[in-house]
Amino acid sequence: MMDAPGTPAVALRDVTLRLGGRPVLDAVTLAIGACEFVGVLGPNGAGKTTLMRTILGLVQPERGTVQVLGRAAARGNPAVGYMPQSRVALPTTRLTGQQMVAATVRGERLGLPSAGHATRAEVDRVLGLVDARALARRPMAEMSGGERQRVLLAQALVGRPRLLLLDEPLISLDPHHQHDVIALVRHVQLSLGITVLFSAHELNPLLGVLDRVLYLGGGRAALGTVDEVITGPVLSRLYGAEIDVVRLHGRIFVMAGRQEVAHCSHHAGASDDVRV
Repeated sequence: MMDAPGTPAVALRDVTLRLGGRPVLDAVTLAIGACEFVGVLGPNGAGKTTLMRTILGLVQPERGTVQVLGRAAARGNPAVGYMPQSRVALPTTRLTGQQMVAATVRGERLGLPSAGHATRAEVDRVLGLVDARALARRPMAEMSGGERQRVLLAQALVGRPRLLLLDEPLISLDPHHQHDVIALVRHVQLSLGITVLFSAHELNPLLGVLDRVLYLGGGRAALGTVDEVITGPVLSRLYGAEIDVVRLHGRIFVMAGRQEVAHCSHHAGASDDVRV
């Protein structure tokens, strides 16, 4: 089913989320448009994973409504692809790339021995989307971190989702592989015309591909461009403490007093030295 023109990919209205009695989001209203690439950022415990699980229909808000592609968030929505954060067992599994993806296509068993033509075609299609057909017969245990991420991204693309949720896909990757994964996700997003929410610990690697950033903290949320959100006043409100954002030689440093709490690259010129 096609979405009505102008329908947001994700819309939160007065949403309050709690985990263990602690507010993760408190009366948050926001909308993410179709075909946007949005970085989801914030300190540990800010609610990045919980927000994604809410969009998936796995967590119910205490108050408010969550709309996904024009409908109430619900479990098992085939229009939403998801790459979870926890992948501890992958470096030791003997499953091949082909088998990992086939498990998602079939849903009930691993491997391809009895897979029909439609399953094999879908596996080949999504591996092709992420340039990973060469990994089809290689065990996941023999792949690099970046190669495994290609296969996992292929998994998330099964069923032609229109919204893709990626929870910390850069964990444990070196800068080179981080760049490759981000470039791949951006290419897929533009090629398919889908919306991407990309959770990350740092903004730095994502600059240059983001349409907007969603920054979470202290139960609050700020959504806008990097220059609109990564400022002293906005981050001070989210952290609940005095925050300075310093741009220096093309980088941004986020400071609480004399302690750096985050830093990221910026598009500003090399001569910039400005506090905002």
